[in-house]
Amino acid sequence: MTLLFPRARRERRRARWPGLAAAAAWLAVAPAAAAPITLAAALERAEAQAPELQAAALQEEAARAASRAAGALPDPKLQLGLENVPVSGRGAGRFDADEMTMARFGLTQELPNGAKRRAERERAQTGIVAAFAARRATGRDVRAAAAAAWVDLYYAERRLAALDQAVATLSPLWDAAFASVASGAARPAAGPEAQRLRAELADRRSELVAAVAVARARLGRWSGDTAAEPAGPAPPLDLDVAGLRAGLDRHPLLEVRDASIRQAGAEVDLARAGKRPDLGLELAYQRRDPMFGDMVSVGVTVSLPVFARTRQEPIIAARTAAFGQARAERDAAARGLAAELEAGLADYAMLGERWLRARDTLLPLARTRADLETASYAAGRAGVADVTEALSARAEAHLTLLEREAALARATARLTHTFGSDR
Repeated sequence: MTLLFPRARRERRRARWPGLAAAAAWLAVAPAAAAPITLAAALERAEAQAPELQAAALQEEAARAASRAAGALPDPKLQLGLENVPVSGRGAGRFDADEMTMARFGLTQELPNGAKRRAERERAQTGIVAAFAARRATGRDVRAAAAAAWVDLYYAERRLAALDQAVATLSPLWDAAFASVASGAARPAAGPEAQRLRAELADRRSELVAAVAVARARLGRWSGDTAAEPAGPAPPLDLDVAGLRAGLDRHPLLEVRDASIRQAGAEVDLARAGKRPDLGLELAYQRRDPMFGDMVSVGVTVSLPVFARTRQEPIIAARTAAFGQARAERDAAARGLAAELEAGLADYAMLGERWLRARDTLLPLARTRADLETASYAAGRAGVADVTEALSARAEAHLTLLEREAALARATARLTHTFGSDR
């Protein structure tokens, strides 16, 4: 009775939690409506419907629309008024008592100097360039995130399938271990050891099931299909290192910084243009009593920036400092991108070496050991525990290879889509 009691107690605990087992079983099965999607298709869908790219495109459209008004003349102003109306004397309050009383209808048009209008147009054009570069940078981020999600799901499913295959291979050996203990052919400790290994692999499977679900959700966030299933060839593992370094100066983030420098320069020109006089034109028609006749007036106004030391020059100094800030920020961004690329390449090289060791050394050794232990078992020179340990080590080496390959593929995708070309 004492041998059966712990097992009965475990069975009662399992009966209390049917929902947990059901949830794990549901997550382990791919959605029934899963549609296959290749890596290229996932990237195309992400570019077509990512809200981030839609927002960036609208920002560029807004910049283009605003540029059409840049440098345009201000709207003219209409003047309406009464002039020279007597307020005292015998003609007070009368509009026909004095020959100078008149109704005035006029138009005024301000004419900012040409340097100011050119600076406004330059500022608007650099805004378009900055918005376009920002959209390209956002596109790279979107493609990198979508590629990482596809890679994660692809390898999570492969690791889960490899683990299930290992469990299917080891299950008969676990049963044989219990039978060997019962028959006295194996040490009593072989039974608990088999149970421990089975529990560890069950924990590993739960982690992989969760990894599949998380990766599928992330891929659905970019592809728009929450039941997407990766299909097609494995992601590439090779990098064009020379091409990535050569194209660093054309990175969209640096183009954004370059546009910011041009915008700051246009602001400096605009501030300096404030020291030049602006013109204004006035045209007025004065309606008088018919006995006196109507009149027309024409005038010109000229702004006089005579207080430049306290008005225009402080603004010029502030915008000149902002121009220097934009240049410094561009240099900082260039250094940051270069450092990020070199760090990523160093990680890529390390991950590649670890993957090659797993592929060319660790897994072949584990397979050789498993074959030798299986042959020894068949010849009666090894026990079930020896074969079980060797097959478990082979399964672990296979999972390690897949994990390292996934890390290498993820690094390749991130570097390719962050620092490579836009396509």
